[in-house]
Amino acid sequence: MGRQSTQTGQEQSAAVPCAHLIPALQAIGTCAYVVDEQGRIIAANSSVEDLLDRPADELVGQDAHDLLHRECKGQQPPPTQCSMRQAFRAGKPAQGGDEYFERADGSLLPISWTVTPYRIGGTRSGTLVVFYLRGHAPALGPRPHRAAGTLTDFERLALLAETTTQLTSTLDAEEVLRRLVGLVLPRLADWAVIDLITERDEVRRAAVVQADGDALVPHEKLEGPMPPIPEESPMPLARALRGVASALAGPETYRGAPDSGITAEQHRLFETTGIRSAAIVPIRSPRDVLGALTLGRASHPGAFTVDDLPLVEDIARRAAVALDNAHLYQRQRKVAETMQNHLLPQMPHVPGLQMTVRYLPAPDASQVGGDWYDAFTLPDGATALAVGDVAGHDLEAAAGMAQLRNMLRAYAWSQLQSPSRVVARLDEAIMPITDVTMATLVLARVTQHGDGHWQLSWTNAGHPPPLLITRDGLAHYLTDGHGLLLGTGARIPRADATVMLPPGCTLLLYTDGLIEKPGHTLDDGLTRLRQHAAALAHRPLPSFTDQLLHRVQPPGLDDVALLALRTPSSHRTRPAR
Repeated sequence: MGRQSTQTGQEQSAAVPCAHLIPALQAIGTCAYVVDEQGRIIAANSSVEDLLDRPADELVGQDAHDLLHRECKGQQPPPTQCSMRQAFRAGKPAQGGDEYFERADGSLLPISWTVTPYRIGGTRSGTLVVFYLRGHAPALGPRPHRAAGTLTDFERLALLAETTTQLTSTLDAEEVLRRLVGLVLPRLADWAVIDLITERDEVRRAAVVQADGDALVPHEKLEGPMPPIPEESPMPLARALRGVASALAGPETYRGAPDSGITAEQHRLFETTGIRSAAIVPIRSPRDVLGALTLGRASHPGAFTVDDLPLVEDIARRAAVALDNAHLYQRQRKVAETMQNHLLPQMPHVPGLQMTVRYLPAPDASQVGGDWYDAFTLPDGATALAVGDVAGHDLEAAAGMAQLRNMLRAYAWSQLQSPSRVVARLDEAIMPITDVTMATLVLARVTQHGDGHWQLSWTNAGHPPPLLITRDGLAHYLTDGHGLLLGTGARIPRADATVMLPPGCTLLLYTDGLIEKPGHTLDDGLTRLRQHAAALAHRPLPSFTDQLLHRVQPPGLDDVALLALRTPSSHRTRPAR
């Protein structure tokens, strides 16, 4: 069940704290913070708080330049003369060592710094700032020499932090691979090759991508199924796919007779791409080896050395965690989709009435949730309609929804009472019988009179009101019959409401995912739904529902269940039975 948002425009324009970035910043091991496109701090690690003696609440939301940057005598430098600000405005990596940051007590700290572009999440981009006291560089392990084309220590830290944030913020395996390639090319190499092990221990070359300037060019002819993993081969890719070790490779590695099909494929890869130096590492999660990552340099300056392997291994480990999470999510989604297909019913055939339903799961959940619909014929010939929402977006919510729906069917069928009496009986049983803690629903009865008129009776338990649209485009909400949501424990009498349905009208029952949108009130959503529904009144019912979802549905934040019913365009008496 969604929450109403009351953000104002001013609040939306302020810096939005990004707590999901903090674990990656903590892993950097020195002071690091992230600013948004406007230069406002949105996340900082504990090292920043300790060194500057400024709590996170004081840092987040502030313009980093105005709050921290000072000249040697304490004056604030003009933004146009700040090399750090110029670098992040340009969206390019940069380093510097002549800056001062002001602590909370007004004292100045001489610092060295580096900045690099940093993806915040989704389409948002920002800048990662890593700094330390001048002359007190963080210890990152021995680096006896630095080959041409390799990264500085700060650039390595920034890359690892960005890798963690980008790869763990998606549950789509293909997106993980795409982001992985974008992270390593062209910073580390000009070729990236990803081999993945499938569920049957087969190998698929999932990506072969070349960095051509700023463009990333996939080479699909080099992708596809690979030979099986050899059990004994000492060659680098075979060892990486078995999870044995990382290794360096070059054209000379594959000049001899191939000892396996995978070695022959690697020989073809090196010949086709012109790779002269490669680092090949396992993609290994805590549970299993998922594949191998090959970074190759053809025109990229310098050759890979053993000093480069730990960085590539760190990147591959982060990719493995993201891929493992994506695979687990995909398996859970398949189970959830199967469950959902069994939970949501088919619509009954009612002579004279048209009915259509749509269900859209929240894309970031497990493909099931607490939103549901139902329609069934009662023993007295009436048609029962229901739309409801059980709190949550997981299998537990779906199970609670199934309990609620089945109980509602049983009570409605056996008691043949008014909607309010049926819902009151259901509410009494929720706490002692089910695991549902909170739910809303609308239950309605549609009956045809002898003269061909159709009547709607309904009760509303804390749910958004039904919408009635005439064939001429007049639309209004049925706000009568409203009562408390289910699960409160209160035994307050519930009300029924009744209305005659005009010929050719459309009745819309829906869940709040259709009307909730960040930064907008529920009244805004209700107005938007009413306007679009009225504009589509002339459409055939399937087109009406599809177009309404397309025009009204917010950008995938919550489940949406929608049930639409249309009466005949003229009164016709039900045929005698």
